Amino acid sequence: MGAMTGPVGFVLGGGGSLGAGQVGMLRALAERGIRPDLVVGTSVGSVNGALLALDPDNAPDRLAEVWARMTRQKVFPGGPIAQLTTLRKHRNHIFPNTGLAEILATELAGVDDFANLTLPFGAVAVDALTGQPVLINKGALTPAILASSAIPGIYPPVEIDGRVLYDGGVVANVPIRQALASGAKSLVILDCAFPGHLPRVPESLADAVFFWATLGMRNQAVLESELAAKDVPVVYLPGAPVRNLTPLDFTHTQELIDAAYTSSKEFLEDLKIEGPGLYGRP
Repeated sequence: MGAMTGPVGFVLGGGGSLGAGQVGMLRALAERGIRPDLVVGTSVGSVNGALLALDPDNAPDRLAEVWARMTRQKVFPGGPIAQLTTLRKHRNHIFPNTGLAEILATELAGVDDFANLTLPFGAVAVDALTGQPVLINKGALTPAILASSAIPGIYPPVEIDGRVLYDGGVVANVPIRQALASGAKSLVILDCAFPGHLPRVPESLADAVFFWATLGMRNQAVLESELAAKDVPVVYLPGAPVRNLTPLDFTHTQELIDAAYTSSKEFLEDLKIEGPGLYGRP
């Protein structure tokens, strides 16, 4: 494979339930002895990334257990009537973030400060006032992850230090610039939103939010990975083959983990790194 110049930054992108695929990617990377020196994540990538930064040596197995317990009802609680009630009451979202907060409280095992993680970690959100990405890497951990995961129209925004923050996926779904700014000299990209493909044409309001957001996200990933590759090695894992499911569907977790593991394992077996460049494709 060739040596990767350190620090090695793992970049975990957003994608809702498709984030299960990152578990398989992490397992394949661990088997090849590829370990992060720092972690940066957006949206569901910030959830997986925080747990990776907390316990990097056991993260693949630990995350597999977490995802086995993950359901749509836990992450996006409430049926159509509850969604309508929430929208009428709050006007800017249809799901509360209480379910995700409960998951974090359990899985982070009481660790709720960036300073107590094993590896340096950053969660990426976007400032609703300026439209600029915000890298959060100190202070309380749970609010940062909730902010990074606050999908516009889906979850409520989160206020931190006087700033109203939403899901960083709007401007940095694959937070490559933020990983470089954190000191990474090599990048491993774990993009769970089917690299090289788009999800199916949307059939509902929630699906539509994800679909059109993903279109912009893909353009950002292509541009930034190509720019970064001029200066550093950028390993862009293939992830799971494209499937006819949306980021709201939590019924294919194990299939996504297994498929992403298989494709990433095969990719890494043939990988030869020879300095800066893009290895794989967004």
